[in-house]
Amino acid sequence: MSTSAWRRAGASLVAAIVIAGVAGCQSGEKDKAADAPKAENRSGSAATQVLTAAYKKTAAAGSAKVRMTMELPASADGGGTMEMSGTMGWNPNTMDMTMKGEAFKVSPDAPEQIRMVMLDNVMYMDMGEKAASGMDGKRWMKMDVAAMAEASGDEAAQKQLTGGMENANQDPSQQLAMLLESPNLKHVGAEKIDGVDTEHYKGSLAVDEMMDTNKSLDVLTEKERKDLLDSVKKAGITGYDTEVWVDKEGYPIRMDIGIDSAEGKIRMVADYSDYGTATAVKAPPADETFDLMEMLAEAGAGADAANS
Repeated sequence: MSTSAWRRAGASLVAAIVIAGVAGCQSGEKDKAADAPKAENRSGSAATQVLTAAYKKTAAAGSAKVRMTMELPASADGGGTMEMSGTMGWNPNTMDMTMKGEAFKVSPDAPEQIRMVMLDNVMYMDMGEKAASGMDGKRWMKMDVAAMAEASGDEAAQKQLTGGMENANQDPSQQLAMLLESPNLKHVGAEKIDGVDTEHYKGSLAVDEMMDTNKSLDVLTEKERKDLLDSVKKAGITGYDTEVWVDKEGYPIRMDIGIDSAEGKIRMVADYSDYGTATAVKAPPADETFDLMEMLAEAGAGADAANS
């Protein structure tokens, strides 16, 4: 696989990860108790009570198995469908997922599916045996998103990119916290999901409301938040719709998040199970790993030398 193909693949994967995180509108590892929804400040409705209890149970569980599908509008850059499945943790943030779909396959050399591991704020992508044959047997691409953001030289972009990385694991407890902020939260009714009895809830947030409640944006200054809000509005994003199905044990087993944009609806559907049972995530062997940043730096130095 050529260096230019690796560059395209790496950039596309980072974009997909950050889009997923922003769509989820949740925050990274922190004191969960301090972040709990302030139910006493709301109406005290049955929906609020159920979802507040679900928030507490989900936050305490710390991990789950997940199957997720993200649909991007055909008109969007990298549009299409992306499917992910595996395990994740949100206290601390970890992930071991397999990803496939046309939303990230930007090169004919890219594998049909990619295993993605995240821990300590670093992503590792298993690019497959074909890629390893051209990389001295190294099949795992390492992406230190914080280092990539720092290399951009844009402080606001650094904060936004690393915030998106923190959001990549789609912490369902934080999505519940966001839903609890909805001014039109309601109970839809009882439904079966994959044969499981659940109660269905839904609500929506305007862009301004999302910005006010998204804790991952707290790292931004007032000006940076305003600039981000302006850019989001210019992109045509107007609001967020969230639906959740809670089982009899009080856990969300499905979440459906939609983002309204000028290019069409961005939609993410996640099914959760086995709360609190995810195993520890391990980094791949160092001798099977190469650093994307280092590779691109070497390629850039080689190009500069050739042009001098």
